[in-house]
Amino acid sequence: MLKKLMIAASALVMLASPASAQQSSVRIGIITTLSGPQAGIGREIVDGFNLGMKHSGGKLGGLATEIITGDDQFKPDVGKSVAERMVQRDRVDIVTGVVFSNILLALSDTVLKDRRGVFLINSNAGPSELAGKACNPNFFSVSWQNDNVHEAMGQHMTNSGIKRAYLMAPNYPAGKDALTGVKRYFKGEIVGEVYTQLGQTDYAAEIATLRAARPEATYIFYPGGMGVAFIRQYQQAGLIQQVPLFGPSFSLDQTILPAIGDAALGVYASTFWSERLQNPANERFVRDFEATYNRIPSPFAAQSYDSAMLIDSALKAAGGLANKDRFRSAVRAANFASVRGPFKFNRNQFPIQNYYLTQIVKDDKGRLVMDLRGVIFASHSDAYAQDCKMKW
Repeated sequence: MLKKLMIAASALVMLASPASAQQSSVRIGIITTLSGPQAGIGREIVDGFNLGMKHSGGKLGGLATEIITGDDQFKPDVGKSVAERMVQRDRVDIVTGVVFSNILLALSDTVLKDRRGVFLINSNAGPSELAGKACNPNFFSVSWQNDNVHEAMGQHMTNSGIKRAYLMAPNYPAGKDALTGVKRYFKGEIVGEVYTQLGQTDYAAEIATLRAARPEATYIFYPGGMGVAFIRQYQQAGLIQQVPLFGPSFSLDQTILPAIGDAALGVYASTFWSERLQNPANERFVRDFEATYNRIPSPFAAQSYDSAMLIDSALKAAGGLANKDRFRSAVRAANFASVRGPFKFNRNQFPIQNYYLTQIVKDDKGRLVMDLRGVIFASHSDAYAQDCKMKW
């Protein structure tokens, strides 16, 4: 009798297993910067992801989706604590949204070493450390590798015949990656390479030193409030016409252009995306973002929107997250319509994509926008993928 009961119980377990494997919901943790002078970037990240949710019918992959948002306060230790809470207490399945590379590096182990196999599908920071030897099967960058946008402008400056350039960036991992990227493709002389304090807003001393170096061009990487402060002070010093200014899109995008004003007119920016790109996915995204939030989206919003759409497509293809390998393969396939046009993952799970030249102009409503001027790199990949040992 006991043997019969054991057999019956075993049969019930077998019958229950397929049902228990069915996933009915997913939890997404968005860790981003929502306070301080860089909060505008975090707002773009959240709003872009939420629009992706809306376009997916309020569910990702057809599953009931819970979004848990945490403010890293622009501090690595806070970001790590938020990640610990989300992974251990809130039991999120996927983490996304991290803006700054120093914060991403501080929390990546917490997420990627969790025994449940949590995925870190990030929508902004793409440090070189995670692109090379430390690449991880559960880490994806839906934005770029930090060097790439800067590499594109280095190439454009070379193409433009510039011989002497002055480079400036904040002293943190993405700042160092940025100037490494410029130097990889700029073939002229670097007459100054300056790393300033992260979050600094007074550049009077640095601008005086720059002026004395007499460069032909200045390249900056200053996102958020740092970019507003630097470009305003650069113009006030009378340098904007004397020494042309170049930068990446995230030093000249919609998070700061309204605050900079006409000082940004004519400046060139390299980018992976522009509000002027003409493809059905981007036209819908830009139109609906502006209708929803009453402003033009920035690249931060665009890549966060893409993150939501990528996750949606992968969850549908994999039938949820119950089978981690199946879900990972579905993310790698990148079977979604990206707002940036051509998009695929390299073996290190960083994007292979186009990089464009844009120039800051006014649209027909008098608003500053990044107007397309051409393609700098087509299907460009990063320099660190060769060091990644993943094979798929």
